[in-house]
Amino acid sequence: MILDPDLPLIDRILAGEQNVFAELINRHKQYAYTIAVKILQNRPEAEEAAQDAFIKAYQNLAGFNRQARFSTWLYRIVFNTSISYKRKNNKVFQSIENTVIVYNHEGEVSLEKTDKTRYLNQAMMKLNEADRTALTLFYLDEFSLDEIADITGMQANTVKVRIHRARQRLADELKILLNHEALTL
Repeated sequence: MILDPDLPLIDRILAGEQNVFAELINRHKQYAYTIAVKILQNRPEAEEAAQDAFIKAYQNLAGFNRQARFSTWLYRIVFNTSISYKRKNNKVFQSIENTVIVYNHEGEVSLEKTDKTRYLNQAMMKLNEADRTALTLFYLDEFSLDEIADITGMQANTVKVRIHRARQRLADELKILLNHEALTL
């Protein structure tokens, strides 16, 4: 059994103290929302998906088998709920008028960092959803391969291969973007 700081709260909830679930929500709401935003790329929709995931977790709390940490179990629910939302609303377009362009007065170093971030974000958006999620969970959120495997339902070796291939695809997309940018200068 894994030592999990959430287990005492879960025991209290299952014993009838439903109001304790609010404490579990407070512990995990920020990261649940972050996962949903990374997948959905839409803040209001991500809030709704995260809320639905918490409701699903509450309804299925008695089925939590304690083989993994509660947070891993919850984030898997958030991940799956967000993927379902994404599939429902697959046709989302962003108009050019809504695109935010950041102008930074801090000098060349800051401008260079902004450019790198912009190109990286553009390249990430060209990747498929699974590659984007794997890279985000591993590099930005610093989850281990085993934790990502638990969240996504893949084997750890599969996650490792997906991250490796996603990095290669990201590098290819960056080359295309930067080459195109160099040609338009």
